[in-house]
Amino acid sequence: MDSNKVMENIYLLVTVTLISAIQNAFFAQKVERECTSHKTQTSASERVSCANRNCMDAYPTFLAVMWCAGLCLSQAPAAFAGIIYLIVRQKYFIGYLGETSQSTPGYMFGKRIIFFLILMCTVGIFNYLLLRFYGSNYKEYVEMITSAATALLLLP
Repeated sequence: MDSNKVMENIYLLVTVTLISAIQNAFFAQKVERECTSHKTQTSASERVSCANRNCMDAYPTFLAVMWCAGLCLSQAPAAFAGIIYLIVRQKYFIGYLGETSQSTPGYMFGKRIIFFLILMCTVGIFNYLLLRFYGSNYKEYVEMITSAATALLLLP
């Protein structure tokens, strides 16, 4: 397999991963700025630090399921779900800077996106097993359903 074919299959996932790394740098910069601007720990610096820690705790899971969903099933819906997750994570982070109750919608929406990506991974693996052991390939049907279901992620 040549490198162009490999890049064709993963370039959207790579783009979302790069955007997420830039977002992590933004979060880290925000935490550093908030912590260095106050000599003592204030509630604002504690909230920023806690929001960053919460985002970083979920980050490996997000990356793993996004890449698995993209490789096992279809990269476009997985990358779209990844972009939506990054937007939701930004909303969560900013919401956490205000009242903690403002971050709850972002948290719940993020969980729904992670669940969708896990479901994509599971379906992709199940389809591979069907193809491997029974010769039945439902990937085209599943990709069509997944692409249509991705739009449902936009519903609040």
